Amino acid sequence: MSIRFRTALVSVLMFSAHAANLPTDRVHVEGGTLEGVAGTKPGVRIFKGIPYAAPPVGELRWAEPRPVVKWNGVRIADHFGPRCMQAPIYNDMIFRDTGASEDCLHLNVWTPAKSASDRLPVMVWIHGGGFQAGASSEPRQDGEVLATKGVIVVSINYRMGIFGFFAHPDLTKASAHHASGNYGLMDQWHALRWVHQNIKAFGGDPNKVTIFGESAGSFSVCALMASPLSRDLIAGAIGESGAFFGPTLAAKTLTEAEERGVKFATAQSADLAGLRAMPDDKILAASKGTAFNPIVDGYFFPTLPADIFAAGKQSHVPLLAGWNSDEMPYPVLMAKDKMTAERLAAQLREKYPSEAAAMQAVYAATSDEEALTAARELSSDQFIGYSTWKWIDLQARTSGKPVYRYSFTRVRPSKPGAKVGAVDATKLGAVHASEIEYVFGALDSNKDYDWKPEDYKVSELMQSYWTNFAKTGDPNGPGLPKWGAYTSKDAPQVMRLDVDAASAAETHRDRYETLDRFYAKSTRP
Repeated sequence: MSIRFRTALVSVLMFSAHAANLPTDRVHVEGGTLEGVAGTKPGVRIFKGIPYAAPPVGELRWAEPRPVVKWNGVRIADHFGPRCMQAPIYNDMIFRDTGASEDCLHLNVWTPAKSASDRLPVMVWIHGGGFQAGASSEPRQDGEVLATKGVIVVSINYRMGIFGFFAHPDLTKASAHHASGNYGLMDQWHALRWVHQNIKAFGGDPNKVTIFGESAGSFSVCALMASPLSRDLIAGAIGESGAFFGPTLAAKTLTEAEERGVKFATAQSADLAGLRAMPDDKILAASKGTAFNPIVDGYFFPTLPADIFAAGKQSHVPLLAGWNSDEMPYPVLMAKDKMTAERLAAQLREKYPSEAAAMQAVYAATSDEEALTAARELSSDQFIGYSTWKWIDLQARTSGKPVYRYSFTRVRPSKPGAKVGAVDATKLGAVHASEIEYVFGALDSNKDYDWKPEDYKVSELMQSYWTNFAKTGDPNGPGLPKWGAYTSKDAPQVMRLDVDAASAAETHRDRYETLDRFYAKSTRP
């Protein structure tokens, strides 16, 4: 073998060894070494099923998340970790994991970084599902397409239902913080800490982390902004439909949650040790019909999120948030019979006694046709619209940072015969959660719709807005319709997200202010 050939061979081998250990291929994180896999998009590497905390099992069931257990050798990160324990609640949730388990505190990373020194902005996704169901493995929430826009995408699992939000006096006594019940939210906080400590290895910037989520994920974004535990870990926030204001998932007190926990334990004839010894499927089955949700525990939430935001003690970061134009069909929250002007007026008097006259003025209906429109608007407002509006408005008033509000109006093109629950999908507007596929560029993952070129255009637009915001705190960019900032003065701007996207002055503020007066009197614990 000639000297020249040997030299060339050594050079090739050295280059190959270096390439095999690029930060986007094999990385070292808290816990050990990971090896990712190539995505289907050029330049994107994927790391799935990364443990970010110790398995919350045995004595760690209903405990704060603990540091991850170290592993030996190289962990091949090529599949999603199990989803957290849950019942099959939502028929639109499709999972790509191996099943449900208590050992579920895993996250996933999609990175386009070419080296560890790239310092790309990071977007941490928190899934929805009413704090009862959901997982990071859903195809419509895959981060690969967003990653091609020059950001690192992270998605997480977190404990839900009784496993994530069970409070009990014995748990409170054992806590160093004299609190119990918000374990699922603390999982999210712990995952954010993991991102800050480890994302450099993937080419990310720990000082440029934007959290984003939908429904319960949006509530979680609001919660993480409010909590003193996590507020300094956030550079930006995006909320899609929901926040901890008003009636929807209103946080209750620790005392109320402990009483619910004692009642549950009594029904099982078990003390805390006995409950921790019960198989997870038995615990899940026994909890059916009992609501276990986030609470004001005095630790993660020192007080009501509304009070924290009103006092300006939340994260002072840019916020992009909004909701969909037809979040909830009116029969779900209102009369299931045919809506008439007379029936609407009666329901407004029944549901909003202290503001009945004002409610009839802002949800006016002089005909049955107008009553149907007003009922749809009110259902969406009381379900999600009001709480999200209040979040946006308070952040604009007290944070001193830019706020951007949207209204998603694009109606998914349903195939003939398609249904959402028992409702004919072709008769629905932009319903709850219908924006997710657009945000992630994942239209093709959902075969229930007859996607048009216009849908791909809206999806591309939203991807650009979301990733621009993660990069700069401002969704605007070259070639995009101008998105005016929302302020609490003069005429706050709202971006309508549809084929004919445009920013315009806020409308219907009187509806939200009327609801605000009512909920201020009726929803405080």
